[in-house]
Amino acid sequence: MTDIVSLLIARLGAEQVLTGPDMSPYSRDWMDAYHWTPLAVVKPRDTAQVAATLKWANETGTPVVPISGNTGLTGATSGDGAIMLSLERMSAIREIRPEARVAIVEAGAILSDIHAAAEAHGLIFPLTFGARGSARIGGALSTNAGGSNVVRYGSTRDLCLGLEVVLPTGEVMDLMSELHKDNSGYDLRHLMIGAEGTLGVITAAVLKLAPKPLAYATAMVAAPSIDQALVLLNRLQAETGRAVEAFEYMPGTYIKAHMKRFPEARAPFDEAHDINIMVEIGAIAARDATPLPDGTIPVVAQLETILAEMFEAGLVRDAVVAQNEAQRAEMWARREAVAEVARLHTPSIDHDIAVPLDKMQTLVDTLDARARALDPDITILSVAHLGDGNLHFNGWPSTDDPAVHSAIYEAVEDTAMALGGSFSAEHGIGLMKKSSMARRKSPEAIAAMRAIKTALDPRGILNPGKLLPET
Repeated sequence: MTDIVSLLIARLGAEQVLTGPDMSPYSRDWMDAYHWTPLAVVKPRDTAQVAATLKWANETGTPVVPISGNTGLTGATSGDGAIMLSLERMSAIREIRPEARVAIVEAGAILSDIHAAAEAHGLIFPLTFGARGSARIGGALSTNAGGSNVVRYGSTRDLCLGLEVVLPTGEVMDLMSELHKDNSGYDLRHLMIGAEGTLGVITAAVLKLAPKPLAYATAMVAAPSIDQALVLLNRLQAETGRAVEAFEYMPGTYIKAHMKRFPEARAPFDEAHDINIMVEIGAIAARDATPLPDGTIPVVAQLETILAEMFEAGLVRDAVVAQNEAQRAEMWARREAVAEVARLHTPSIDHDIAVPLDKMQTLVDTLDARARALDPDITILSVAHLGDGNLHFNGWPSTDDPAVHSAIYEAVEDTAMALGGSFSAEHGIGLMKKSSMARRKSPEAIAAMRAIKTALDPRGILNPGKLLPET
């Protein structure tokens, strides 16, 4: 056993430090795509223990990889020979302040637990995605996670007011502001969010809460094209006061694969369609949510009216509006099953990109053509957070040839960049996209990021080898 591990056990206690076979759950990623052997796994109970761990690691030059729920998709938690610093024991929801609409939580708090704590006060924490039952807020902050409600509430960065961060040297930086306005120098909070644990370890956060909608209007809509679906989005935003909470695209190929994975599920429509949209509107005002004498909910009636008018205009081909919570849950389950559907087949390709909204039709059409030129028998299952321009290019290649897979990845990124987009929208960089960073991020931007990394982490101990390309 190395001196640093012996020291950690002596200072923190054997129950806080895992070694040998006990490290197995911390030796692979969620998708089982990356495997590694840590030096040790440290499970601190408080910020002081995190600080002590980093101080000792910095003094000895021992690499440290922070880990939360380990639900990432880019290999960012790979830590061969490193101390895996798990924040899972620091999971307290310290305080919900309803009047200020903030939650003060520790980094290991599970996302669904934050949801439940907020809802007990008639509020919501709007960040949501499929892994919410195991993902922890520290990881969501470290990757600036997006999810399905970005169109109304923004990504994780937009939902955070303050942070507590332990720097690589073991110093604790208190940024736990509850202010909506604070123009007092560099925004260090935003610097830490999305840094993937390379600049500091987030140990606590002040999160923004929002009023829980009093009623939802949720529907599956078949559109003639993505461009025409965006016409629907813009009209809904205009007529509801920007109350659209989700606007999710699923192609016909995905619907077919979903039915294969879940045979008990119902198809969204009687006939199959190529462009399927799940839309949800959240009504905050009582006037939009209070049932009328005939039982009609105004926001639902408003959605039905708009869809009927757009159907008559040829901008909608079919629509089904949820009439109860069970039907709404069924629509959400269809969209959130993407990871399970993708696992139906190997090999598979999954890429996370973003373009301006009005370029999404061109992106989808171009990627379809370019991918089929490289692999004529590929099955494309791409889904999108259409309301914010984020496409998840998912596909099942017909070949195991890594050269074909690489060429498809290149085509996806080339197309997104040519349309003014990004090669990484919400999953982060980790190991998977480091080569993309080297090729596609400007040298000036990479140099600036390296300078920040060197200034804050001069010994390079925090999550080394991630995010930034090699020099």
